[in-house]
Amino acid sequence: MEFRRLGASGFTVPALSFGAGTFGGQGEFFKAWGGSDVAEARRMVDICLEAGINMFDTADIYSGGNSEEVLGSAIKGRPRDRLILSTKATFRCGPGPNQVGSSRYHLLRAVDKALTRLGTDYIDLFQLHGYDAQTPHEEVLSTLDELVRAGKIRYTGVSNFSGWHLMKALATSDRYGYPRFVANQTFYSLVGRDYEWELMPLGKDQGVGAVIWSPLGWGRLTGKIRRGQPMPPVSRLPTTAKYGPPISDEYLYRVVDALDKVAAETGKSVPQIALNWLLQRPTVSTVIVGARNEEQLKQNLGAVGWNLTPDHMKLLNAASDVTPVYPYWHQRQFIERNPPPV
Repeated sequence: MEFRRLGASGFTVPALSFGAGTFGGQGEFFKAWGGSDVAEARRMVDICLEAGINMFDTADIYSGGNSEEVLGSAIKGRPRDRLILSTKATFRCGPGPNQVGSSRYHLLRAVDKALTRLGTDYIDLFQLHGYDAQTPHEEVLSTLDELVRAGKIRYTGVSNFSGWHLMKALATSDRYGYPRFVANQTFYSLVGRDYEWELMPLGKDQGVGAVIWSPLGWGRLTGKIRRGQPMPPVSRLPTTAKYGPPISDEYLYRVVDALDKVAAETGKSVPQIALNWLLQRPTVSTVIVGARNEEQLKQNLGAVGWNLTPDHMKLLNAASDVTPVYPYWHQRQFIERNPPPV
């Protein structure tokens, strides 16, 4: 397994990491992701470690905390220094007025609860799951600084921030000497390339590594969805589609057609090609892969150890290209002094 630097930090993470959102399966939304119990989760952790994947990502809202609990049970008894644990908080986790957001009150409680559920005394990467516009950056970052100094978290990151959200936070860190965000857990795939417009240039400039979530485009690039075929009988997409970005059928089929062409030439599966494409993009530190079962996990592991050719990359880039929103479409006309990140 290849290891890469996490942004501009000195910390390295595996090119593939495992998303434990499929652990627990509590509630309709997360049950559609998967419902691995402790026994199955322990086996998946074994498979990951055997393949060199030692980073496991979760969040406090996944199955109402049950994902963290199952992951904690699955890693119990293993050498802690050989594992990289990543979790997130900010979204509402209870009915109270302070059970949401990135206030000092909520973050301190969220981290302590995550530590208990995970059965550990520190979190390697702690990320803000969403942007809280009602809490000052100084309060958020000073709280994270306190948690770093206390040894409860090692590195910090964000998720689902816009470019100006992240840049303002980095400027605040620089002003006061707080730890800088080194990770951006971001939505990015062949059918969701918005990350390239602003967040990728920011990541290159500021040393923020991309931790990719939903690399198969909200379940659309599994190889089961094709032109003229019915939806697969087992899929999370029908249940969760309304929570993800809509894309036109024709655009999806165009990308899948290109993936099928590359698959025929390489002997690799559609998901493996989609994941490998991501691993060759700038700023990408790690791609989070999830799996309902061992078979899916082993399939995803086949995304590493080889590279798509430049011609294959060109084909996939062209098939998945879209006209970006303003001002990015206009900036494409000024590449002489404002070159794109990739």
